[in-house]
Amino acid sequence: MDESLVTLLLFVFLMIGLISGLSVGFVLGAIGVLFAFFLWGPHSLGVIPSLIFGKGMLSFGLIAIPLFILMGAILQESGMADGLFAAIHYWGGRLRGGLAVAAVLVCTLFAAMTGIGGTGTVTMGLIALPAMLSRKYDRKLALGSIAAAGALGILIPPSIIMIIYGMICQVSIGKLYAGGILPGLLLSSLYISYILIRCKINPELGPVLEGGEKITWGQKLRATRNIIPALVLILAVLGSIFSGVCTPTEGSAIGAIGSLVCMAFYGGVKWEAFKRASLTAVRLSAMVMWIIFGAYAFATVYTALGAPDFIQSVVKAMPIGYWGIFGLIQAMYFILGMLLDPGAIVMITAPITMSVCAAIGFDEIWFGVIFVMNMQMAYISPPFGYNLFYIKSISPDTPIQEVYQAIIPFMILQAIGLVVVCIFPEMVLWPSNLLFGK
Repeated sequence: MDESLVTLLLFVFLMIGLISGLSVGFVLGAIGVLFAFFLWGPHSLGVIPSLIFGKGMLSFGLIAIPLFILMGAILQESGMADGLFAAIHYWGGRLRGGLAVAAVLVCTLFAAMTGIGGTGTVTMGLIALPAMLSRKYDRKLALGSIAAAGALGILIPPSIIMIIYGMICQVSIGKLYAGGILPGLLLSSLYISYILIRCKINPELGPVLEGGEKITWGQKLRATRNIIPALVLILAVLGSIFSGVCTPTEGSAIGAIGSLVCMAFYGGVKWEAFKRASLTAVRLSAMVMWIIFGAYAFATVYTALGAPDFIQSVVKAMPIGYWGIFGLIQAMYFILGMLLDPGAIVMITAPITMSVCAAIGFDEIWFGVIFVMNMQMAYISPPFGYNLFYIKSISPDTPIQEVYQAIIPFMILQAIGLVVVCIFPEMVLWPSNLLFGK
């Protein structure tokens, strides 16, 4: 069968499946199985599982996904966020917009501990949002800062999306982790700068603490102790990975054990909290694994039909050049990000984008981090950005249109950060090469 026709049919059926509302994992898997059956006969149904498991489902690296998810779920139940927010709030409370800045900083720390996009948003939505609104903060500033900063877990290691991307595209997860550090800190800094500048121009957006809320040096020092376990956990997980002592999978095991230690520090290991965290980890891990399983089935058939070669030939024939193709890819990611889950986007687009990388010569680590930055924007992009609905569920009285309006300035900041990393690829490549070599 003609490669162009096969490629077209594959993605037509994929779009029909996604529009139908079925699970992404089952859509991808079903398309792979059906195409194999009709093209190569019933015997192919026995070949696909062996190829899938031989290709990656038995990979040791996949163990990192449930362990990092468990780590994040335990930390969310531990009460750590309360302590971190209190400490940063005590030190920055006299600063205009200080509570919003504290929320961004706590989300940044949570991103470096969990690798999940929604954890920081949910915890800060429950803790920081009421605190800001009770002190007459601008509602849109409060909503936007929490939703945007919570999505940093997509980019800052130990990002789950980076693990999935690395597994599917056969790219070093350690190098992706190293490459994501500076872009993540850049975005966090942009959010904080925006909050401080806006509150400087219009003080009513983020008023300082009232006189009755004066905080003593003793309170500040006692609260600062709450930051120490978080920093130790971050250093233990990322330090062990970047130093070469542990693989990302082994680092995830350290993180899971360390999260239990943090839970004990912040209030004790309670059975009900641990049970909720474990069930959350099982549910999320199962969802991710089914998506990966389906994606491998789809990608196996896609590759066997020669579609990647067709994509490469089409890309090479396009007259728009290196940056034109790059721009088209970013536009595609942006549109998909408004409609689909980032994990699903990895599975659907990875076979295409890796073919493009091979044809054009994009650096695979730089391109991977750019992809993940796009997925971070997907988490806050209307109409279906996950973090927007997390915020809406936490603040049910807030109209969804107001949540959409609140996130627009932060999406612009996200786009600025993306452009900066595109112009200065060394932000990704320098730490990656420094820690892991070229």
